[in-house]
Amino acid sequence: MAEHIDTVVLDVDGTLVDTNYQHALSWYRAFLRFEVVLPVWQLHRAIGMGGDQLVPAVAGARFEDEHGDDVRAAWAEEFEPHLREIRAFGGVRELLAGIREAGPKVVLASSGAPEHVEVYLGLFDGRELANAWTTSDDVNRTKPEPDLLGAALDRVGGHRAVMIGDSVWDFEAAGRVGWPGYGLRTGGFSADELRTAGARAVYESIPELHEALVLGLQG
Repeated sequence: MAEHIDTVVLDVDGTLVDTNYQHALSWYRAFLRFEVVLPVWQLHRAIGMGGDQLVPAVAGARFEDEHGDDVRAAWAEEFEPHLREIRAFGGVRELLAGIREAGPKVVLASSGAPEHVEVYLGLFDGRELANAWTTSDDVNRTKPEPDLLGAALDRVGGHRAVMIGDSVWDFEAAGRVGWPGYGLRTGGFSADELRTAGARAVYESIPELHEALVLGLQG
């Protein structure tokens, strides 16, 4: 961590808020509308990508060309009822406050829909604790493309960042721009998978990450 980090960029879905399985089920139901049956486990493996990347990844380029926008609209409808159930993981507020107290700026790099991000921010006082945040509207390509990470850094005029995430796609994006990354098991990916994707270390919970990260930033 002693790398003159001035910005900590955090994924939101699956990292700060517990949404990955709701997303997987919503995608399953959305594809069913088009008579496409995809195993939920396979859809879970793609969670962390934005919808622009997920649809061709799981259903192919032809389906994307013919139905991409429509299945994304169907996913939004299927996910909407889940919003009332979504909760932040324990320790999120303390983590964000601790990072800021250590010095770096806090940016939330979400590839989620703007209306969903607005809900999430309210779950952990994100408007007050984060210096900035992104949504899918801020870039043309979402993770694993690195565009969101660049947009996040630009929001605060940062120069050297570290990525915090829960999916292999977070660390694939971070690797493309040369950022170190630290993983959480909260999205359902294994520690080995996250390390293979580029995470330097993996933690079981946000409080465990908090202790290691803030001490490292202070050091």
